[in-house]
Amino acid sequence: MSAATDRAVSALAIEVSGVAKGRIVSCPAALKLSVNAVCVYSQSAAGTLRPLVKGRLGARASGDWKSSGKSSVLLAAPAGGKASAFVLLNPMSDTETLVVVDTLKAAPAPAASAAPKATPPAGVVRGQPYVLGSDLVGVVKVTSLGGGKYRLSTDDDGLLTVTVGAKSAQAAGGAVELPLAPATDGRNLIFPLAGLRALGCTVTPAGSNLTVACGPDSVGLKPIVF
Repeated sequence: MSAATDRAVSALAIEVSGVAKGRIVSCPAALKLSVNAVCVYSQSAAGTLRPLVKGRLGARASGDWKSSGKSSVLLAAPAGGKASAFVLLNPMSDTETLVVVDTLKAAPAPAASAAPKATPPAGVVRGQPYVLGSDLVGVVKVTSLGGGKYRLSTDDDGLLTVTVGAKSAQAAGGAVELPLAPATDGRNLIFPLAGLRALGCTVTPAGSNLTVACGPDSVGLKPIVF
């Protein structure tokens, strides 16, 4: 236990991780959480986890889940106390969820002189993990075809042709639908992490990073969450 540890958050995280049956991973910096935050990668859909988490907390859950986009938040309190923490369910795909437990102190009131937030590239979905085409060197070859089209290929004959801003893509076996549309910042392909499945790749949490394996090749990388 360190000076940064919050007992309420730690206790809540243990309960939630047991329900989510996930692995504790490093929290994405883009979420701007407090040092107390605990993040759990779960291979369960957010819709499946919501009733399980609320049922586990019982009377300690404050109200019901509040949705913001695809994410949902539930306030929670230690036994006999006021709500002092929250559980955030942030879907990574239809079958994967990043579960966050943090103290309510992590959300300070915005300062009047706060600097404006950087504008994310057009087409990306906030809170969802992406990878740059350059991050996949060694496992996926990314070739620009011009006109916003890219070809992604792997050494074990995985092939995918995608278009910036479109979910529909062309795989070796025919047309496929990506979970999110690819984007670009003008230089790099920004590809949805969950879309790598269409290439036959697998994604495994590895400490603060992820391991992407495509056939016999693998690479460690840190996803981008806007």
